[in-house]
This record gives sequence, C-alpha cells and structure tokens, in this order.
Amino acid sequence: MFVLKNIRLTQFKNYESADFRFDGRIIGICGLNGVGKTNLMDAIHYCCMAKSYFHSVDQQNVAFEKDGFRLSAAFEINDHEDQIICVFRPSSKKEIAVNGIMHEKLSMHIGKYPCVMVVPDDIDIINGAGEVRRKNMDVLLAQLDADYLQALIHYNKLLQQRNSFLKSLSIHPNSDVSVLDVLDQQIMHPGQIIYEKRKAMSAEFLPMVNDYYQKISGAHENIGLHYRSRLNDMTMSALLHANKHKDMMLQRTSEGVHRDDWILELDGHLFKTTASQGQKKSLLFAIKIAEHAMLSKKKGFAPLLLLDDVFEKLDEERMRNLLQYVCSESNGQVFITDTHQDRIERSLHSHGIDVQIVSL
Repeated sequence: MFVLKNIRLTQFKNYESADFRFDGRIIGICGLNGVGKTNLMDAIHYCCMAKSYFHSVDQQNVAFEKDGFRLSAAFEINDHEDQIICVFRPSSKKEIAVNGIMHEKLSMHIGKYPCVMVVPDDIDIINGAGEVRRKNMDVLLAQLDADYLQALIHYNKLLQQRNSFLKSLSIHPNSDVSVLDVLDQQIMHPGQIIYEKRKAMSAEFLPMVNDYYQKISGAHENIGLHYRSRLNDMTMSALLHANKHKDMMLQRTSEGVHRDDWILELDGHLFKTTASQGQKKSLLFAIKIAEHAMLSKKKGFAPLLLLDDVFEKLDEERMRNLLQYVCSESNGQVFITDTHQDRIERSLHSHGIDVQIVSL
C-alpha cells in the first residue's frame, strides 16, 4: 500500500510553516474557504509530481514576500518509507531529494509516487480545447512509462527548435532550409514513440472510462471515446513532408503528435456541446477514476487520490456512486476537501468508512 504519512510546508502559498500527520486511509481536510485546503492538496501533489497542479512557474507558489519554499514529506510504499524534500529558490533550480539523494533530473521523480488530482477547473478536460485533454493524457502516461516521458521531453525540445527555425525564415529568407530536413529526421523518432504509446494506452483506457461513466452517472448512455491523431492515417515522416510548405508559411509546425486529442461524444455528437452539466461532471470523474484504476493496475498499488471540493460539484446520487469506488473498490489513500466537516463524515460513515478529519 502507498500512503502519505506526513508533510511539512514552509513558505508555500499561504503557509508560513505547518505540519500535518495522516493516520487514516480516508482524510477529510475541512475549513472555510480561503484557509488553505486546496493549497495543502497542491503541496501533496508537488511532492508526488515535482510541480504544482495549478502553476507552471514555481515563483507563484512562494508565500507572499518570502524567498522560496520548502516541502518535506514521508511516503510509505509496501512498508518502506521514503523521505522527500522539495526546495525552490528563485536564484537557483529547484531541488528534489529522496532519502538524502538529489535527483539529477526532475523527470526521475515522475511516476515514483503516483497521484490523481481532481479540482473544479478540470471540467475543461470536457469543455476545453484539445491541449487540455492532451496534457491529461501526458500526465497519466508519464507516471506509467519513463520512456514515454523522455520521448515527450525530447519531442517538445525539438518542436521548439523547429518552430524557432520556421519563424527565423521570415527574417532570413535565404537560410539553408536543409536545416528543416535535419530537424524533421530528429523529431520523427520521439514522435512515433509518443503516438504508439498513446494509441496503446487509449485502447485500454477509454473503455474503462466508459464503464466508470455508466457507474457514476447511473445511466446507460451511448458514449463515444476515441483517440484522434494524424498518425492514424500516415507516418510522421509523410505528415511533416506533406505540411512542409504550409509550415513555412505559418511559421510553426501545424501537424504532429502535439495536435493529438481524445474525442468525447454523446449519441454521436461532441460531448461538450450536447451533454448536460451533470453528464459532463460524470464523465470528468469517470476519466479521473479510470486514471486511478489504471495506475493501480500497472503500479501494483493504488496512487493517492486528491479530491478537491467535489461535494459542491456533484449531486447526491453521483457523489454516492463516486464514493462507492473510493471506499469499496479501491484500497488507496484518499484526501477530500470540504467546507462542511459533518457532510464528509456523514457521507463516508454511510459507506462504513472511518475518516480522519484535518481541520484548518
């Protein structure tokens, strides 16, 4: 079993200094709005993923008028305890250490301490553009497959170089365009790896989403879930060649795995334009619970599940169905925030589950 035993926050967001110990499997984090419930959840996510769930710029996680932050946490995996320390100083790179040994690369940390987080803004996975779903795809696969993460890092670096070269052609039109051919040769391999791993994962994952959607919604609806990629139809080499002149005019790489998407449908129509708010919330939680289930299956233990403000977003029936999975079908550690302590206790006790309450 994988559990978080304790965490200490120093100068992280609204916390100047705070310590928390967790003894239960289900932890309710309760308090009024603005006291730091979501920030505590984000600190847990940071220790798992080496980054904030909300901010890509670490400076945004530093407490007001402070210089950097420090997080330390103790994780227990199958009776073995790991001590994690995350330090950010504006004047240097952030540092992640496990049991006193510094990671040479932050990517080494990803997937070691898996987690799935759900927040209200995640509804953009349903309503938003393809880049939101693609990011969600990447976060799941990065925790499952270190080779995928390295291919993604390599691809994104080469994509940035290719786009920079394409933009430079407007300033230096007489540049040697054979540079573009070299970049294309380099980007094809990681692009193909990304495509093949996304395709394989989606084939297993999307039916799981459909199954959990039926359980959470309590309905039997015609849900369509598909992985869309131009590489379904042609090779990366052919795709880049076919769009070469278009890319030179647009000054950017118009096609590739950086444009992949999950297509979500209801009765043959786009889910985001057809479904009700309740249906959208059901699908969001189905995606997240399927992520949790897949990580559990592949890792051999359940990841942490971080549910922020879910009681405010789901009706009673959907919440009951979600808690059925959380409490009965999964044996992983779960953190749930709510403004009402009695609501958490009542809902979980109805499933015969004790909850540790952390009051803020």
